[in-house]
Amino acid sequence: MPLEFVGQSLALTSDGLATAADNLSVGAAEIWAVLKVETSGSGYIPDRRPPILYERHIFHKLTKPKFPISDICNPEPGGYGNSGANQYLRLSTALALHRTAALQSASWGIAQIMGMNFKQAGFENVEQMVAAMTASEDAQLASFVAFLEANRLDKHLQSHNWTSFASKYNGPNFAANDYDNKLSRAFDKFAKGPLPDLKVRAAQLYLTFAHIDPGPIDGQMGSITKKALLKFQQRQGLPQTGEPDEATLKALTPA
Repeated sequence: MPLEFVGQSLALTSDGLATAADNLSVGAAEIWAVLKVETSGSGYIPDRRPPILYERHIFHKLTKPKFPISDICNPEPGGYGNSGANQYLRLSTALALHRTAALQSASWGIAQIMGMNFKQAGFENVEQMVAAMTASEDAQLASFVAFLEANRLDKHLQSHNWTSFASKYNGPNFAANDYDNKLSRAFDKFAKGPLPDLKVRAAQLYLTFAHIDPGPIDGQMGSITKKALLKFQQRQGLPQTGEPDEATLKALTPA
């Protein structure tokens, strides 16, 4: 049976990134800084679903006093457990109780936009938002832009006021996670370069879908990524270049 929340799962494109940067009046480095801190820069986990973080206290807030206190419905945040597919196990339990509230209680995609913020992210309802999250990282990034603009956070990104940005984007407890300093360090790194190569990054993401480990999805060509590409090319009967050439990317891209 196919997994729910799997769409086309397309990687970020140069057009998608350029549109986001233009709309926010920032460079690519500012955008990559946020994405790096939020999800290590990847909008999909290896099973092609968007990364999520299920927030039990949001579910409790949206549904109280309908359901008893549990690990899925609780006024206190926590109980997260492992990232990745484990978050979908938690979400599935909540879905069985109240689908709409469950979807609104998770943060979605490369920039981890909360489902309850679907309107600010540019959607009519949370189902529409989740569908966009499964389609492409370009759609995920567009929702990030809409959310920043709706909350006037673009000005803090433009001025590199990481403390003000963090307090609004990550919440009042941002300092406990060193969120603002993580953003600052990530921006400094990307500003100095190099920025992720989007062809390399797309190949890395799609290799994870093919169950071949490319190393970090960072858009940097290293020995692990090269070996992964060679393995895929050998498997597919393609010329073994070890590069994300046109034929390899075409074979890797989800249908």
